[in-house]
Amino acid sequence: MRGAVLVAVAAAIGNLLQGWDNATIAGAVLYIKREFHLETQPAIEGLVVATSLIGATIITTFSGPVADVVGRRPMLIASSLLYFLGGLTMLWSPNVYMLLLARLVDGFGVGLAVTLVPVYISETAPPEIRGLLNTLPQFTGSFGMCMSYCMIFAMTLNPDPSWRTMLGVLFAPSLIYLLLTVFYLPESPRWLVSKGRMKEARVVLEMLRGREDVSGEMALLVEGLGSAGETEIEEYVVGPADGDQEQRDTVTLYGPEQGLSWVAQPVAGGRGSMLGSALGLQPGSARQGSMFDMMKDPVVALLGSVHERLPGDGAGSMRGSTLFPNLGSMLSVAGWDEESVAPDDDDEDEYLSDDDDDDQAAAPGGLEAPLLSRQSTEVETRANNKNEVPRSQSSMQRFSSVGGGVDAASTMGIGGGWQLAWKWTEKVGPDGVKRGGVKRMYLHEEGVPGGADGAAGAGGPGEYVHAAALVSQSMLYTKDVLIGQSPTEPAFANPPEAVATKAAATGPPWRELLEPGVRHALFCGVMIQILQQFSGINGVLYYTPQILDQAGVSVLLAGLGLSADSTAILISGLTTLLMMPSIGIAMRLMDVAGRRSLLLWTIPVLIISLLILIVSNVVPMDTNVHAALSTVSVILYFCTFVMGFGPIPNILCAEIFPTRVRGLCIAICSLTFWICDIIVTYSLPVLLNSIGLAGVFGIYACVCCLALVFVALKVPETKGLPLEVIIEFFNVGAKGLPEKALD
Repeated sequence: MRGAVLVAVAAAIGNLLQGWDNATIAGAVLYIKREFHLETQPAIEGLVVATSLIGATIITTFSGPVADVVGRRPMLIASSLLYFLGGLTMLWSPNVYMLLLARLVDGFGVGLAVTLVPVYISETAPPEIRGLLNTLPQFTGSFGMCMSYCMIFAMTLNPDPSWRTMLGVLFAPSLIYLLLTVFYLPESPRWLVSKGRMKEARVVLEMLRGREDVSGEMALLVEGLGSAGETEIEEYVVGPADGDQEQRDTVTLYGPEQGLSWVAQPVAGGRGSMLGSALGLQPGSARQGSMFDMMKDPVVALLGSVHERLPGDGAGSMRGSTLFPNLGSMLSVAGWDEESVAPDDDDEDEYLSDDDDDDQAAAPGGLEAPLLSRQSTEVETRANNKNEVPRSQSSMQRFSSVGGGVDAASTMGIGGGWQLAWKWTEKVGPDGVKRGGVKRMYLHEEGVPGGADGAAGAGGPGEYVHAAALVSQSMLYTKDVLIGQSPTEPAFANPPEAVATKAAATGPPWRELLEPGVRHALFCGVMIQILQQFSGINGVLYYTPQILDQAGVSVLLAGLGLSADSTAILISGLTTLLMMPSIGIAMRLMDVAGRRSLLLWTIPVLIISLLILIVSNVVPMDTNVHAALSTVSVILYFCTFVMGFGPIPNILCAEIFPTRVRGLCIAICSLTFWICDIIVTYSLPVLLNSIGLAGVFGIYACVCCLALVFVALKVPETKGLPLEVIIEFFNVGAKGLPEKALD
């Protein structure tokens, strides 16, 4: 996975520059106000610091929608260019007004990086290490702050330090970032697929994954374009095919080895009862028992049960799924590689799109074959011709190496123990016409051996396994067809351009925000951002120098001959340095313990540390005891915050939205973040004057308590899951399927 790791590290430099900028302005403002005599103009002094924040807020309002249109990479290039221009302008600034302009430009770069780097990393990282890689922005941001504080500290040792150099040196690392974004970073493969640029997406995926067989993930990315549709939950028992087994109502899965096949037998009542079996929720259990269980969000319950019932070592494992141990990537040899599956002359007409020859000719990159070629012929067959084997079904066997029974499916691994499959179903409509259609299935093995209940027939111990399935309309096969007509009719599969066209035909992106699953995810993302900002990080940061000064750190440093300015900067640098080991621990645990678990463990520690700060400021005590309690609580707060509430909100927001509107949704969440940041920053002095430091920390502690309740009830666990699967669970939970099933 070296390719994905290197790309994530390069992209996270944008957050390093944000941390660098935050630290440099904190040190440089001491000298700026002296040169421009801002002691009597606190409003201008405040603007020098806040203009960058204002610029980030402004550009965030449209950065996401623009990224959905032009791509993630061009916006990261724009971010690096804005950083570079802002740094050069600050290096030159002749007056305070030019400095304000430079800070505004710099803020534009900050806003783009903070908004889009998590999205970019989520869309390029494999599911198994996506949490680790998406914690990199938090680590690089803290590393940038630490480096910047060290640089400023060294400069303050000079008799006449230059604030222009402090701020302007930003142009050097931003130039490196610019070169990386232009010459190294690829475009997001998910965005490329959403625009129908399949050949480019495949090349990028091969580079990111370090292998040539990326057919399964390519199919997954296309299926993710239709995530707003109706999703059903079904249960299957999967095992080896039995020649004597009744093939009716089974999904037949053929392996790459000749003569080896598997069948998926739908469990009776599986369209709902699987919530009590394959997902580990016994019928009625999610709505019985404690009040907590009754209040828990269905998405939280569903994903929680998936992780709890995992076989072996869990969802974050790098091992392959044991559900289909002998199944390879069917499409790597049977219809995905655009250049290797050009049709024979006799079959040329059967490879056309749903529309006409022109659509196929217009496919980008000179593609000559559709994504998944399934020959489709249409013959009006009445219900009494049930014994005839339609040509459409036999052609599915030919092009996808899969077929058999009433339902046929092909399957492949997509990460996190999940398998992507398609099933071919046939039904007779009210007009007596027999039609076929294809549905997409996300399959996941349950940790309980199947076959014990005889659901799939006889078999040896462990020969059958239970599997949960999320089933919905396929984006690759979007049209029901009549069974068996003329062989000259258009093909069943879509070329890349047609897939993108069908996805775009759903209407403007903002309309998709009204879909229940997207609304559900957006509520979760916005609320977690609000609670993070009001949890007290700004107040604790603001008072850290004062608290450490009370602890005697400044006296110790002054004994080394340091000035007051150098002492303040060094204290801030030491505070930042303390965060980095904790972030490293979080990176290790993010895909092991999971996002939700880290939040549930770290938020109580935040509450305890804030309570200690309150007690130390309210209860009369010895000065040394007060300093010791304050120092320990501040260090504890910082270390736990950067392990959980610091990086996880951005990670979650980059994971829970559909590809087509991910940029738009993340922009809404980021805008919430910046607005709350402004509110907290500028309300802090007012609150201090009215209720005091203990009162402010009391408010922060109450918010952390609310955040703990919200996480427990509303925030699902997303570790190890493909992005497209996460979105499907939100669709299921938002539309009330669990409740219907349990009833």
